[in-house]
Amino acid sequence: MVTINTANAALKTMYLDVVANQLNTKTHPFLAELEKTSQDVVGKLVKRLVPYGVNGGIGAGTENGSLPLASENKYLLFESSLKNLYGTIEITDKALKASNSDAGAFVNLLTAEMEGLCESSKWSFARMLYGNGSAKLTTGLATASGANTFVADKLNNVMVGQNVDVYVDDVFSHSTKIQSINYGTKTLTLKDACTADMANNSKTTTLYAAGSKDKEITGLGAIFDNTIPTIYGVSKQDYPFLNPISKTTSNLTEEDMMGAMDDAEEKSGGEINFICGAYDARRAYQALFQNNKLNVDFTTLCGGYTAITFNGIPFLAENFIDSKTIYFLNSEDFKIHQLGDWAWLENDKGQILKQREGYPTHSATLVKYAELVCARPGAQAKLVIS
Repeated sequence: MVTINTANAALKTMYLDVVANQLNTKTHPFLAELEKTSQDVVGKLVKRLVPYGVNGGIGAGTENGSLPLASENKYLLFESSLKNLYGTIEITDKALKASNSDAGAFVNLLTAEMEGLCESSKWSFARMLYGNGSAKLTTGLATASGANTFVADKLNNVMVGQNVDVYVDDVFSHSTKIQSINYGTKTLTLKDACTADMANNSKTTTLYAAGSKDKEITGLGAIFDNTIPTIYGVSKQDYPFLNPISKTTSNLTEEDMMGAMDDAEEKSGGEINFICGAYDARRAYQALFQNNKLNVDFTTLCGGYTAITFNGIPFLAENFIDSKTIYFLNSEDFKIHQLGDWAWLENDKGQILKQREGYPTHSATLVKYAELVCARPGAQAKLVIS
């Protein structure tokens, strides 16, 4: 007979390793390439000492002249908090009891829940990679006060069923859920009616991932967003070399792409080894080959992903990147600092699957405490097709 104890044991022994592997290697091909380490984790913080510049004590001289003056390495201290990453499943008591006499039905129930958790988590964590840590999804305007439709500026960060928090002029209004999306009109249908403030075109309404405002990992958006004055607690103005290469072009060419890569590599001495762009940017790149009647090469990445290549470097299309934007990245500069791998939250009795107080449901929560840190933000590049 299937019991709560059986469920707890199954989650701990049968599902944890599988789910952890899925989230670590199948969330995103770039994340799968990165080193995951507990190094530089100090309490609740990541404190990473990164060198910059060159040692000044190097030089040439005469046979009996003075030696080069000693000069120590230069370092910056990058400091950022570990982010709390959660994934929760919920099973009704009725569903649990309906399968407690059939082990096969119980396994199918848990498997379906875990597959849903994995897919939702992978989507959310991939979105975070390209965000700036704010959890901002989209901005827009309600069609009318009392209506439940919202016209958004972009839809690449939202999904049906997603829980969101509504902020008006950066002040929390309420929480709701996305019921449906009309991609033709860029309209979201929300579970709850919009307020008068949301329909006021003199105010800015923004949707954030529920409960996540300013709590997500430090993604690429924080590196490339010029309106964000600091990165990992260090001023970009005081240390201009932290600013990445940012270029625009009116008509994408191979020279434009090589120029962005070369500028980043000349500035840092690093080597670009990963390219990702919006779908329309990838189409523009493929059009170059079609127009010149050249073949497009493909490669297989860590985790089994297949990507086209540019100059031997994988070029992957990603939904969460802004339109007509291409990133040129050096994966060696990034690390995921973590306080252990994925684990289940357990209560003081060691239970994973716990009844939600006051409700006939049982929930289990996966957790990971981690932060993404780039040691050389200035060694990355962005190209926008205007």
